[in-house]
Amino acid sequence: MATRTESKKQIPPYMKAVSGSLGGVVEACCLQPIDVIKTRLQLDRVGAYKGIAHCGSTVVRTEGVRALWKGLTPFATHLTLKYTLRMGSNAMFQTAFKDSETGKVSNRGRFLSGFGAGVLEALAIVTPFEVVKIRLQQQKGLSPELFKYKGPIHCARTIVREESILGLWSGAAPTVMRNGTNQAVMFTAKNAFDILLWNKHEGDGKILQPWQSMISGFLAGTAGPFCTGPFDVVKTRLMAQSRDSEGGIRYKGMVHAIRTIYAEEGLVALWRGLLPRLMRIPPGQAIMWAVADQVTGLYEMRYLRNAPL
Repeated sequence: MATRTESKKQIPPYMKAVSGSLGGVVEACCLQPIDVIKTRLQLDRVGAYKGIAHCGSTVVRTEGVRALWKGLTPFATHLTLKYTLRMGSNAMFQTAFKDSETGKVSNRGRFLSGFGAGVLEALAIVTPFEVVKIRLQQQKGLSPELFKYKGPIHCARTIVREESILGLWSGAAPTVMRNGTNQAVMFTAKNAFDILLWNKHEGDGKILQPWQSMISGFLAGTAGPFCTGPFDVVKTRLMAQSRDSEGGIRYKGMVHAIRTIYAEEGLVALWRGLLPRLMRIPPGQAIMWAVADQVTGLYEMRYLRNAPL
């Protein structure tokens, strides 16, 4: 009887949430410069930047090194909250999709759990925080007193005052599509790579070394950017735009933005910023999973033995 009870024990969703939040803090501090460069490249409609290196050096030369960490506060906060919600909600969704007899989750259930977690995080956390982050990152110059937005709080207040509360959810549709697809692919791929590379199955009691988690996380993080590039570009454009003096906006929505970008800038423009995304997302997933796997692994060693992850 005791063995049966023990076998049903699981790492609770709140521990998955804690592991994700800690991973998010570390990731944000390490990779913020890449995110700034990605945003600048995606907003560049006139070819001011010749590539990643030129963009980074231009930002440093004209705005100082600290400009590479513009928007760090909302970025770190949103990553922490995002991973908390993502890891916790994914664990809850997977519990709902588990086979009642075997306790295992099928690839279909894992994919749907990841998609659900991505949609939830996009609506609840990612969209408003990224709107603020992108508005701050697009500001150029060495004189902060001349900036329209003085900081994250001031930026959010200004957007609400000028564009209503819905302004904080500009670009929600492409964000939902991007995050839902990203997380569906990422959670499914991470489990597959753990099995393929390390023979690590959920619930087998084996704890991956940090470098093993980093490799699996890195590989799992590569597929999403290729699939969701257009959604990310459109999201950035929609979030960055504000109403002109006559109250008009350039892009009317996700579909209109895709059509406009394609007509004016060509198909390749819909994948603009792909390389810096590949420089940020896979390493970010490597860092996050290295931290998250260790946290849940330590919990399993301390409180559970052979617990289903």
